[in-house]
Amino acid sequence: MAKKFKIKKGDTVEIIAGDDKGKKAEVLQVLPKKDAVIVAGCKVVKKAVKPTEQNPEGGFVNKEMPIHISNVRKVEGA
Repeated sequence: MAKKFKIKKGDTVEIIAGDDKGKKAEVLQVLPKKDAVIVAGCKVVKKAVKPTEQNPEGGFVNKEMPIHISNVRKVEGA
């Protein structure tokens, strides 16, 4: 049976733990298998990317990483 979360894609949430504590941003993706969400502009890391046909140079890309669902709180009325 699939897990049910009160937080959905597009909701505004507040980060309540971690380096981005206090930030409010929009949920980009919900990952029920990992009990995590990806929030715009939060927990951003630099990832090394190999050259491909779409990106011939390769290099580094800033990417949002998942945050555990227990570390975010839905902001009402936002």
